[in-house]
Amino acid sequence: MTLDAFPPLSEQFVRRSFNSVGFSPLVANAYRSLLRDAHQALDDASVPSDHRRVWILPGRIEVLGKHVDYAGGRSLLCTVERGIVLVARRRDDRVAVLRDARRRESISIAFDAPTRSALPWAVYPRTVLRRLIANFGSAVCGADIALASNLPPAAGVSSSSALTVGLSLAFAELSELPALPAWRTTITDRAALAGYIGALENGADYGLLAGERGVGTLGGAQDQTAILCGEPDRLEMFRWAPVTYERSVPWLADFTFVIGVSGVVAAKTGAAKERYNRAARTAHRLVDAWNLHGGGEAETPARSLREAFELASQGPVTRVPATLVDAARAVADQEFTANHLVARLEQFFDETFVIVPTAADALANGDVKQFGALVDRSQGGAERALENQIAETVHLARYARELGAHAASAFGAGFGGSVWAMVSAQDAERFASRWRDRYLRTHGSASHRALFFATRPSAPAFEVIDDDTRGA
Repeated sequence: MTLDAFPPLSEQFVRRSFNSVGFSPLVANAYRSLLRDAHQALDDASVPSDHRRVWILPGRIEVLGKHVDYAGGRSLLCTVERGIVLVARRRDDRVAVLRDARRRESISIAFDAPTRSALPWAVYPRTVLRRLIANFGSAVCGADIALASNLPPAAGVSSSSALTVGLSLAFAELSELPALPAWRTTITDRAALAGYIGALENGADYGLLAGERGVGTLGGAQDQTAILCGEPDRLEMFRWAPVTYERSVPWLADFTFVIGVSGVVAAKTGAAKERYNRAARTAHRLVDAWNLHGGGEAETPARSLREAFELASQGPVTRVPATLVDAARAVADQEFTANHLVARLEQFFDETFVIVPTAADALANGDVKQFGALVDRSQGGAERALENQIAETVHLARYARELGAHAASAFGAGFGGSVWAMVSAQDAERFASRWRDRYLRTHGSASHRALFFATRPSAPAFEVIDDDTRGA
């Protein structure tokens, strides 16, 4: 797959023939199976087979950039070779009916008389529809939608954001929202679309498009950007708040990722949501500290750091300016101690200004040893400062390195989830087996949910344009 196989970010929507994307036979067959299931779910509900539209939405790996997107940092990202397929057909009424083909669950949402569903995933279509209707009104049409997924749920690979992206694309395209002036003036390219869907999830305003409740988490747009803007066999570097493309780095041909799913659910509801949001609130506290103590009028920690650098008239960026450390210490309280605030500040600085750009350089130069050392530094920062690592993810990363992985790191929201390992492609199957055995000797209770699979950086979300999507 060559770099010019997908359109530039100036084009909002990727549309491709299924067979032109370059999936391996194994990956292609897995997606074909999902497509068959999704179509069958609509057949079983007597939804007409004409005018159906199909999207493939991959999960993602946050290679580097831990808890920085809502704080204006930068990340190194790619998609995985697993995902969600979504088959949709426009309805003439103001009702959306969604069917999960593999779970055999369904949700019906009437736009004018919404009802609550006990199904945990119902929050995502409700959130998408509520925001689109708030921003674009009666132009939003109903739809029959079937989905099928081979992404492990609540595992840190962004199954929830893949679903949100897919639903946003489907309702937008079926309703022809991109033709509306409010869309055209605000959502100008694919990076902006990722930013808007990120704001849709977290409830924030996006330009002139007012916010809604969101799903309750204070995240940024990292997941949505990876899913929409990735490229096969490349890692993408983006800066956040707003979403800004920086560079693309080729993934080394002789290597692959092996994903170790810990089996500990990385949910973002209830108490888990509060733990996740604490990391975001720590970042907000750092901004408040800087602004309160006369530093400037920053909106993110990244902006606070840039203002502090300017005030200090420093040369190369090598450490957090003392003025910002002092400001953080001054606002410490029982909830956010001085040690916690300073540690989080240092983690954010290191990840954003040192680790991510230097690791991208190392990978571009083929320096796997340096890349691995920087990833270890990132993992260490998460363990010290983010409060989001658990024994299972710490052990997975450590075991991977001990078993010969060139790099390994936990990724995603934390509090469960997954770890990626960079290994030789020819050794991936053997490594995955040894890694799994080592992990389950210590964490046997996770055996029923733990999962280990290999993947390369894959295609972004795209609409399948084959004439016969059933035969894709």
